[in-house]
Amino acid sequence: MKIACMQIRPLSSDVTGNLERLETFATRAGATGCDILVTPEMYVTGYNIGATEVRRLAQPDDGFIADQVSRIATRTGIAILYGYPEICAKTDAVFNSVQLISASGTRLGGYRKTHLYGAVDAQQFRAGDTRSALLKMNGWKIALAICYDIEFPELARAYARDGADIILTPTANMAPYDGVAKRLVPARAEENGIFVAYANYIGREGGFDYNGLSCICGPDGTDRARGGDEEVLIQAVLERSEIELNRKNAPYLMNIRSEIYVEKRAEASQHD
Repeated sequence: MKIACMQIRPLSSDVTGNLERLETFATRAGATGCDILVTPEMYVTGYNIGATEVRRLAQPDDGFIADQVSRIATRTGIAILYGYPEICAKTDAVFNSVQLISASGTRLGGYRKTHLYGAVDAQQFRAGDTRSALLKMNGWKIALAICYDIEFPELARAYARDGADIILTPTANMAPYDGVAKRLVPARAEENGIFVAYANYIGREGGFDYNGLSCICGPDGTDRARGGDEEVLIQAVLERSEIELNRKNAPYLMNIRSEIYVEKRAEASQHD
């Protein structure tokens, strides 16, 4: 499996412009043999654009945006995981979502961000309430997360125990939180013996200074590719055999003792 992550400046509210740039990056990634291209969080519309704009631009998972990304994937011959605002027809709620489209244009599955960070997330979105299903592609089992989600070890561990080989993670991480990309993302990979791809923005949007540092980390926690603070397309070839090897060398999943992690209220000691 060869993965690419696009690190780019946001174009707030410019759906047409973002789709054009997506095709440019997908063409580049496809030409180098990549199987999947991962965009940043809320890529198609921009992230920090305000609740009114988010709702105005929100689409169902089978709407105009999905159709356009499907066309791009088909033309460029590469699967695309893209971020967008999703509106639910049943409840009218808006979610911070991602969706994976195959190279043949098929919608493979999506995910709604479950852990909302700060006022911007809280004002713009409703939180999803389930982790993603495992999406199968080229023999790989793919899990999805969005930004703040990957900072919770419980979610990554749950995906690993589900049988995931890789977690694809669009993000909109900003200064001063460099430690997420530098320490937490590699830790999520190493402690679960899993690959993690993390695609971020650069530049400024609505008072946020995005810090780049997009990365693809191996199951030993080391970088297979990493961006700095520039526009870049990072790429890495992933081998599933590395998962088994690293889980053998660091058998965290095998040695879990779930029975001792259950929270119990301490009983007051009794003294005569």
